[in-house]
Amino acid sequence: MTRTDPLETALERGFAQIIGPRTPPRLVAAMHHALFPGGARFRPRLLLAVAGAAGAPSADAEAAAVAVELVHCASLVHDDLPCFDNASIRRGRMSVHAKFGESLAVLVGDGLIVAAFDVLARATVACPTLASAIGLLAAAVGANGGLVAGQAWEDEPSADVYRYHQAKTGALFEAATSIGAVVAGAEVTEWRAVGTALGEAYQLADDLGDLVGTPTDLGKPVGQDLIHARPNAAIELGLERAFARLESAVTRAADLVPACPGDEGFRDWLLSSCARVFPTRAQVRQDPLRDRAPLSA
Repeated sequence: MTRTDPLETALERGFAQIIGPRTPPRLVAAMHHALFPGGARFRPRLLLAVAGAAGAPSADAEAAAVAVELVHCASLVHDDLPCFDNASIRRGRMSVHAKFGESLAVLVGDGLIVAAFDVLARATVACPTLASAIGLLAAAVGANGGLVAGQAWEDEPSADVYRYHQAKTGALFEAATSIGAVVAGAEVTEWRAVGTALGEAYQLADDLGDLVGTPTDLGKPVGQDLIHARPNAAIELGLERAFARLESAVTRAADLVPACPGDEGFRDWLLSSCARVFPTRAQVRQDPLRDRAPLSA
């Protein structure tokens, strides 16, 4: 008998909260398609792991984890739109706009973001400490260094790759660790630093995957950063230095974990999760940048 994943159960429960008899049927189907089945669910699992390590019951953190994943899935829907990546595949199947159309995909992304705050606001009734999490999540989504800012850097004449990545990827990782700390009544600043390092590692892994991964392995198109001339740390650094920086960021994240009841267990979870999700040097068969003309050419 297959064991039910508590996070997936919580996501299904959260989804049931945000739709109802007045929701158009195709919108329900498109939103469900965006959420299920998910990928690694790294961000919500990170939030739950932080809260658990710092001593909070998992039930107190579930709604916050759902909210973070709703925002993440919304960002994927918007990333895939024709005006951005124009990606037809996500998580190994048709992206939302490819299956349901562009206009509905825009609404799905918008609806999921609103739903995240709906779920989080409802949860503050049972867990009042979550009230401050609303502001933390809003900052991670917004125009001042959040997801919106990260996407908007692509429309600037030039962008610092690390500033771009901190907003587009790092902000939500910082929110996940910070909110996990809030739920447990732990020090937010120390856990935010763990999220910053993990966000850097995840984006480096994503940049490397875009260069050396395959659509089958990643469940999405690859080579997109070269096609769209987007900032990519692996292109800027080269594969060897990018892998070295990825490994350094993972080590730094583990080293920054503050002393708490479950710190050793959290480090084990973090390192095993990164090893499972991130690309390794052994997977690289050839350097796609080897015969590439210099950027100035």
